[in-house]
Amino acid sequence: MAAHKEDSKKLKRKQSPASKPGRDGSSTKKPKLGSSKVDDNNGKKPFKPVKKHAKSSHGEDSKQTKEPLSKRDRRIEAKELAEARKMKRKRHYSLEQELAKLWEKMRKRNIAKEDRSKLISEAIQKMKGKIPEIATSHVSSRVLQTCVKYCSQTERDVVFSELRPHFLNFACNPYAVHLVKKMLDSASKRQLGDFVSSLRGQVASLLRHMVGSVVVEHAYQAGNGTQRQELLLELYSTELQLFKDLSLIKESRLVDVIAKLNLQINSVLRHMTSVIQPILEKGIVDHSIIHRVLMEYLSIADKFSAADVLEQLSGPLLVRMIHTKDGSRIGTLCVKHGSAKERKKIVKGMKSHILKIAYDQYGSLVLACICSTVDDTKLLTKIVIRELQTSLKDLVLDKNGRRPILQLLHPNCSRYFSPDEMASLNLSIPSLSAKVAAESISKAEENPETNEEPGDEENDVKEDSMAEGDETEDLVEGGKKDPLTRRQELLVESGLAESIIDVCTENVEELLRSNFGKEVLYEVATGGSEGILFPSLGEKLNTLHEAIASVAAEPKSEEPGKEHVFENFHSSRTIRKLILDSPGFAAVLWKRVLNGKCSLWAQGHSSKVIHAFLDSTDDKVRELAKKELQPLIKDGVLKISEHKEVTKKCKLSAE
Repeated sequence: MAAHKEDSKKLKRKQSPASKPGRDGSSTKKPKLGSSKVDDNNGKKPFKPVKKHAKSSHGEDSKQTKEPLSKRDRRIEAKELAEARKMKRKRHYSLEQELAKLWEKMRKRNIAKEDRSKLISEAIQKMKGKIPEIATSHVSSRVLQTCVKYCSQTERDVVFSELRPHFLNFACNPYAVHLVKKMLDSASKRQLGDFVSSLRGQVASLLRHMVGSVVVEHAYQAGNGTQRQELLLELYSTELQLFKDLSLIKESRLVDVIAKLNLQINSVLRHMTSVIQPILEKGIVDHSIIHRVLMEYLSIADKFSAADVLEQLSGPLLVRMIHTKDGSRIGTLCVKHGSAKERKKIVKGMKSHILKIAYDQYGSLVLACICSTVDDTKLLTKIVIRELQTSLKDLVLDKNGRRPILQLLHPNCSRYFSPDEMASLNLSIPSLSAKVAAESISKAEENPETNEEPGDEENDVKEDSMAEGDETEDLVEGGKKDPLTRRQELLVESGLAESIIDVCTENVEELLRSNFGKEVLYEVATGGSEGILFPSLGEKLNTLHEAIASVAAEPKSEEPGKEHVFENFHSSRTIRKLILDSPGFAAVLWKRVLNGKCSLWAQGHSSKVIHAFLDSTDDKVRELAKKELQPLIKDGVLKISEHKEVTKKCKLSAE
């Protein structure tokens, strides 16, 4: 029995898994085709033939072909595949490759003009008849831009004639748009007129497109007054969009256009709202044509429409608008007519952009308006004043950067703002202006309707006028805080005035000789408008006066290129104004510099400084110099101009 068990164990070990019988006595796995039957008697494993590998064309085994490729080979293979795909996908791919090679040669700076013109002619000849098809490619568009820039006018006309039917499609393409802009830059008057006329009926839709709006703006900037008017009028009314003859009127302001053509103002408002609203929602507010349209819209808009537009613009969007003339005016209107919450949004939106705005020609006006309007002086100190303090010297010496500082030192001074800039600062929206609303109510009261009998209707009119009167009390242009208190908090309490005085003291000579810095120095040295700096910073101002006098006390230089501050054009006039308007400075300058030395400065630009002591309205200043200057006048050393002699005679005769 034991021997029988051992034999059965050996048989089980030798049996393969495939030869194990199932429940029904059959094998669980079917033998593969081509394999020999299992010899159940001997208990051997089934025979499995080894597959022979197919040999390669070179007679090598497949093991060698399956070896992993190197990185370089993989890159080459991927490049070849990509090239093959592009060849199938792009119709003019081979042409683009040829143009790219020519472009690499023609765009070099050190290439001769003749060689470049030959390359350009060759490129245009290859592209001829296919320009509209390849202009939307990022490679071909660059080649075309270079060709348009350097080619002859005849070749440029060929390119323009092929592109003209497709301008509207190219205007919305991110690559072809640069070619269209280049064509506009180098277009003739006739070509520019043809392009502007091709935009007719599509201006509003293009302005709603992020790429297309760039083309409209470029055409608006490149066009003359008539072409600009043609682009603008289409945005005002449906009638002006449909009938070309109506757009030939000379009136440019929307109010005049409505009066000339007898348009319905409500219809114009609806059309302009449908144009403007999608543009504001998409945030496409960088272009000057949009700023012009918004200004015209606000000139005729009712109270609620105007307030809605101002509310949408109050915030970070406004920062992108104030770089143009009309954009800065819109910014000023948003600050003046906005609520306290909206003004806060505007100031916060300017955070970290204050210096850039201050150096801008039009942005500085908005910043000056903010400094003289916003009541939240803590917020202004935190965001505006602190950023201005980081580069005060550069701001003082800059034509535009000094404006916010001068607005705080001497608000709305015509010496520092041109009449046009003063008009921009004093702008207001008619429907939101308290003065206009009050005038309309007073006119209605002066001209009552005499034909109607007194009754319920008359009482209703009176109630409506009273309600309108109550609303006008809430329409406040600018802040409610006292202007002097606002200036005191922004200038003195914030520490800005002290920093400005320190900058002026450290850079006295440079500011005196500067065309723009001298005005800030003058305002600071005189204590600002209404003497705002004297109560708390009197000692600092005395130090500044001493610093100016110490520069003036330097001896006259004999070097031809170096002028004394009394002889320099800018500094001599600044010191003269300081003598006339600041008796304290005049006394310091006389004691330290001019006492006993007036004969040295009696001629040239320096004589204006000496004359200032005689022209001063302060009796003490005149008495200081009277004894020393009278002998010089008698001897003819110090000459008085004929105009001043005539005025003196007139004064004496009047007395």
